[in-house]
Amino acid sequence: MATVRSRRRVLILGAALTVVVVVLYATGGVFSGLRSAANTVVSPFNWSVNEVARPVGHFLAGAINYGDVVAQNQKLRYELGKAQQRESETWSFERQLEQVTTQLDVPFVGSLPTVAAQVTTLSPTNFAATVDIDKGRNQGLLVGMPVVANGGLVGSVLSTTPNGATVRLISDTSSVIGVTFGKGTANILVSGRGVNNGLAATSIPLSTSVGPGTLLATDGLQGGLFPPGLPVAKVRTISLTPGAATYNLTLRPTADLRHLSYVDVVLWEPTT
Repeated sequence: MATVRSRRRVLILGAALTVVVVVLYATGGVFSGLRSAANTVVSPFNWSVNEVARPVGHFLAGAINYGDVVAQNQKLRYELGKAQQRESETWSFERQLEQVTTQLDVPFVGSLPTVAAQVTTLSPTNFAATVDIDKGRNQGLLVGMPVVANGGLVGSVLSTTPNGATVRLISDTSSVIGVTFGKGTANILVSGRGVNNGLAATSIPLSTSVGPGTLLATDGLQGGLFPPGLPVAKVRTISLTPGAATYNLTLRPTADLRHLSYVDVVLWEPTT
């Protein structure tokens, strides 16, 4: 009897175990079920964490990207500054080259040797008109040598140092230059009247015919201070006094004496 009961218990347990196994298999196993249950419990919290963390992540990413943008902008500004500096330097160089080329364009000098010099100081007054240049005795300059620039005669060397010189401009009140015009049959003395007053020629005989716009150039007479043919001035106005045997001229220098940056010193002496 006991044996029958034992067998019955074994059969019942076996059936129960079979049912349990079938159920677990159908639902994906114990661990799957546990994971599912855990996901069900944790899922709301996980959503909340994701929703909170997402803006923080965006903020951190934005902060990192903002730093990159700032660094890139700083680099771009630096490169732009360098480019602008190069452009300014190029413009300055081109401007300086243009000044040199323009002011040292002196074909009227011919084959006479010259020394190019830069004007370092402008010291004009209503009466005295001088400039300082950066060339002197060491470069072959002597007192009395002509100084020219684009347009014509500027002045003459007044004094020298080993590496510098002072030039007296033709507008200086103590400047007197022998000039001629046309075919060179008439000679006139041109005097400086001060920086703001240009040049003048006085006591010209009525027999000497000259008109507005006439070009006057150095006459190059024996013992003169300048070689022949250097442009000096053009006639602006003619002043005639009724009954007088002479007339006067006001003249405009052919060289721009107010904007001198570079000049040429002509290595010429009256005895050469």
